[in-house]
Parts: sequence; structure tokens; C-alpha cells
Amino acid sequence: MSCDRLPTSDEPLASQPTMCRFENGLSRTTLYRIAQVILDAFIQSYDQAPEGIILDIDDTADSTYGSQQLTLFNAYHDCSCYLPVHIYEGKSGKLITTILRPGKRPSGKEILSILKRIVKRIRQAWPEVGILVRGDDYYGAPEVYDFCDAHNLKFTFGFKPYKPLLKKADALIAQAKELYQLNHEPVKLYGEFLHQAGSWSAANRIIVKAEYNHRGANTRFIVTNLQEAYRKFIYETVYCGRGATELMIKEHKTHLASDRTSCSTFAANQFRLFLHSIAYILLQTFREKHLKATEFAKAQFNTIQRKLIKVGARVRQLTTKIKVHLPGSFPLKKDYLKVYHSCYQAVFS
Repeated sequence: MSCDRLPTSDEPLASQPTMCRFENGLSRTTLYRIAQVILDAFIQSYDQAPEGIILDIDDTADSTYGSQQLTLFNAYHDCSCYLPVHIYEGKSGKLITTILRPGKRPSGKEILSILKRIVKRIRQAWPEVGILVRGDDYYGAPEVYDFCDAHNLKFTFGFKPYKPLLKKADALIAQAKELYQLNHEPVKLYGEFLHQAGSWSAANRIIVKAEYNHRGANTRFIVTNLQEAYRKFIYETVYCGRGATELMIKEHKTHLASDRTSCSTFAANQFRLFLHSIAYILLQTFREKHLKATEFAKAQFNTIQRKLIKVGARVRQLTTKIKVHLPGSFPLKKDYLKVYHSCYQAVFS
């Protein structure tokens, strides 16, 4: 019915072998255009230009078990895998793009090439929008820092605790340890200093969190070009806010099975990832726009699938209409009506 086919009299939809041939028949140009459409769908999801957006960038391991092109063994994940990059808008959870990659850490040049395309398209649509880029430590490459500074982008990235940084933070770490030994309660202290690594074109602000508890010292560093905000706010609110990306990836990967990249060719697996990304956009938009007045306003995708989508019904094709009979004792009848009215208003308003 969604594909304008009658349920009983029309021919059935494509078979699995037909879908397989379709997956393997797409060119790199077509895949690039699909990525552009997904990015455009993100931009068009806003009624007006936002004041600011957050680009949360992260990756996840898609395990492979055959001879797929560009699959590599990753020692950190202890498996052969792809390592696709996921980018979401950090405040809304909207998907911006997903790019399939070999199973190794991305280089600074590779990260920069992805960011360039995304930022260029967003700035074409919203010239004045503020953009913050957040990511783990290996996304904070020197090329990325320079690009952000040159294009008025703010950034906050994790940073590895190298010896020179630990040496600069020695006094703060010692103070945290002393306070813990005095009060026997966990201590968190925040400090900062400027640091310029050999590969950097300029010094950047480093914020250090010196934590001490019953397990000992837990020292963390982040690098940022945010200058006016307080250290604690940048670390706990701005940087740690990227933890929500893990939940978005979980919905994309676990609930929508986007790790089924089992085709032999890399291009076919990228197309599969795009298909699952489109499914993410549909469900995320459905939840945001049509479930906000129901108990499922903040439900995970698998809950929505289980309780609202996978529901038994009887379908009757008549001469002039199609009737879908839902169970008369269905407990979510009221929620279904709310969703129906919301969708009706969206289509015909």
C-alpha cells in the first residue's frame, strides 16, 4: 500500500534476488547522491534555520565474517570489521550522514574530507548558523583544528593523557588526592592551560579534569577552541553531552540492524547502510512529530516497532477502497487515534 500497490490483485513487490541485484548495481556517483539527499533531508527537517547545531561524530564496529571488500582486523574491537562513521545532530538526535569505512581508525585527512562536504552544504542553506563539532580523541586531528578555526566552527574533542599534559596537571592531581584523603569523598577539580603539539599550527585550550576516588586518580583531558565558557561547563555539559550519540548509534545499529553489511562488495554494503539510515530518519521523524502526545514520545525504536508497528490486522480490498481492521480490544487504540490525527493534519494542513 505504501508503494501504491493493491494488496491482493496487484503483482507482489520485488523478491530477495531482485533486491540483491539492485544493491550491487549502484555506482559510486549514485551513492554520493544518496548521501547528499540524506544530508538535504536533515536540513529540510527544520522549518527555519536553527541558531546553532552540534555535529556529533563517532564510529562503531560492524563485524564481518566473510571476504567482504575492505574489511580489516581491528585489534581494539578484536574482530574483522568495518568502522562506519556516524554523524548526528547532538541536540535533536537527527541523522546527518553515515559513511562506511574500512575497519581502521580514520586519518585526519579522511575526517576533514567528510566534514568539508557536510559543513559546505549546511552553510549554503544556513549561512549564519553556529556549528560545534564534538568527537573522541582521534577525531581531533590537526587538520580538523585548522579547518574549524578557518571556518568559524567551534570544537571540543577528547585528548589523550600524554606525559607533557600529565606533567602540567601534576599540581591539580595532587590537590585532588589530598582533598580525597582529607574528606574520604570523591573529588573532581578542573583546570586548564594552553598547549601546542609539534604538529599543531597554533596553541589550543586544554581542559583537565582531575578526579580522585577509592580507585585512585582518574585524569581526563579535552581540547577546545571555546574561550568564554567555564571549564566545568565545557567538560560536563558540552563534551560529556556527546554520550547521547551512543544511544543514537544503538538505535541505528541494534534496533534497525544497520550492521548487516554482509554483501561481498564495499559499494553494496554502503548502500545497505544508507537504507538503514533512511529507516532511522523515518522512525526518528515519526517519533518527534507524531508521538509527542503519547507515551512513546521518548521510546526507543524497538519499543515503537514492537508496540505500534508490528500489530496484527485484517486487510480487505474492496472495489473502491482498502479496509484495515485492527483488533477491537487493542489496548493502544487511543494512541493510534492520536497518531492518525497528527499524520492527517501534517499531510492535509
